[in-house]
Amino acid sequence: MFSNIPSQYYVIGSTIMAIFMGTFVMVLRMRASKKPTNEKKIIIPPIAMSSGAIMFLFEQFRVPPMQILESVAVGVVFSTILIATSKFEVKGQDIYLKRSKAFVFILIGLLVFRIIAKMILSSSIDVGELAGMFWILAFAMLLPWRIAMLIQFIKIKKTIPLKNI
Repeated sequence: MFSNIPSQYYVIGSTIMAIFMGTFVMVLRMRASKKPTNEKKIIIPPIAMSSGAIMFLFEQFRVPPMQILESVAVGVVFSTILIATSKFEVKGQDIYLKRSKAFVFILIGLLVFRIIAKMILSSSIDVGELAGMFWILAFAMLLPWRIAMLIQFIKIKKTIPLKNI
């Protein structure tokens, strides 16, 4: 059924979805900085995203080992940028994620990189395999970033004196 659809339509559709998701993440992050954070809010995104690994049950999304390593390496490099720009601040008894002016530009840059890379790679790599590679890249970026955030959050949380009840 889907084999009759030309691959360029998949590339166009996934690019539109990437733009939509990138915009959604930026709006979500802007709103999140207005509310206190906690361990659950930091941990849930990688857990929720991990369900996407189900795609690898299907042959068309499987990625060769060398491309897995490449995707993970690029994801980890990008995660260092996110780790460097994610800071917390204490307001009273609550911990907030500081708004970073650079964060929006970093997300836009990552989105542009993803779109350009997809356009270039889609001519030589199957669209399903490319989707798998970009999922691996995104997960390899999200997981270290969130682990670093959790470690930083726990350290800051230990410095806050307990409320008197």
